[in-house]
Amino acid sequence: MIIDLHIHTCPASACSSLDPEELIVEAKKIGLDGVCLTEHDHLWPPDEIKQLRERHNFLVLGGVEITSMDGDILVFGLQEEPGGIVSLEKLRAAVNSVGGIMLVSHPFRGAFIAGKEFTIPGLALTVEDACQEAIFHWVDGMEILNGENSELENDFAMEVCQRLNMFGVGGSDAHKTGEVGRCVTIFSQEIKDEEGLIRELKAGRFSSAKHRS
Repeated sequence: MIIDLHIHTCPASACSSLDPEELIVEAKKIGLDGVCLTEHDHLWPPDEIKQLRERHNFLVLGGVEITSMDGDILVFGLQEEPGGIVSLEKLRAAVNSVGGIMLVSHPFRGAFIAGKEFTIPGLALTVEDACQEAIFHWVDGMEILNGENSELENDFAMEVCQRLNMFGVGGSDAHKTGEVGRCVTIFSQEIKDEEGLIRELKAGRFSSAKHRS
């Protein structure tokens, strides 16, 4: 199953111009088998997710992109929004209590410009240093393919992910129709709901890929 794990729609995400209905039409058109609605700090009501899924006969899953004190986190499994900018410790506790999963969103975005590292003036960001960042001690995995990240940023994330022996997913981070499905996660088992998504992620039965340019 080919699923885009990271999508923002309007009006739930103010930064997005992507209508949920148009999203699903586009997803079907480009050969996706499912999409995840991961708005900024906002969870879709389960009944609205169900209505979208049934109306289009297409897999629509709910998630959320949480703003933490150390960066953005894709979360699957939460039933309630934590509210405000949360600590990773508090978010981890909430996610553990529901058997959910936490993934770093678009890691190292902005860490490279025109192929040159600039995070600390005069110093290059190394994989070893990146692996020590606090955020990676609290999460289960990370995006290694994000449609909004540069190739350099994604490649670096992949190196860090491998070094930390975590799992890496793909998501478009789409905010408009033409961005849907740029990066995806491909699952070997059928997924029917959020519980199945979490199960397959934890089991590692998936791969990440670019799907459209």
